[in-house]
Amino acid sequence: MSRIFGAVTQNGYVVRDIEGAMRHWVEAMGVGPWFYIERVQTDWFRHRGVDSAVEMSIALANTGDLQIELIQPRNDAPSMYREFLDAGHEGLQHLAYWTRDYQALYDKALGLGYRIGHEGQIGGEQGRFAYFDTEAHPGTVIEISDISGGKGVFFEHVRKAAAGWDGADPIRPVRR
Repeated sequence: MSRIFGAVTQNGYVVRDIEGAMRHWVEAMGVGPWFYIERVQTDWFRHRGVDSAVEMSIALANTGDLQIELIQPRNDAPSMYREFLDAGHEGLQHLAYWTRDYQALYDKALGLGYRIGHEGQIGGEQGRFAYFDTEAHPGTVIEISDISGGKGVFFEHVRKAAAGWDGADPIRPVRR
């Protein structure tokens, strides 16, 4: 438990081959089902304070209460994901903390000296997220994510699907 952010709710892995990564998690670890969004539509996205036209795919599954997120950048637009891959890394890139009081946690982190690496919004104002520039070691970026809106409802759906998963239909495309 972080005294600043609370409990880790998601581990985020940046990968070069998201389809292969999903198959690995299903076959080698029995984790699924995966909810796969081939082209994520952001309302806006900024990398180090500058607008960026990032394109990415994501896949989500749970193992218990911990959500696993796979992210594959689909273009060379600036992002912390692209920086991670360009540095020769692949795998765990961030730990995420979810909140229903996003602005308060965002302001608290900035007040403590955290700096934004990239941030954006998906699905309206209650879909904000921020990644703080905390990577002193691969896998140590901190993300905060607003779950007070539709994203929180979707994340709960992913968790419930995993809890009763029998191995059928391991990859489930999400159309948006």
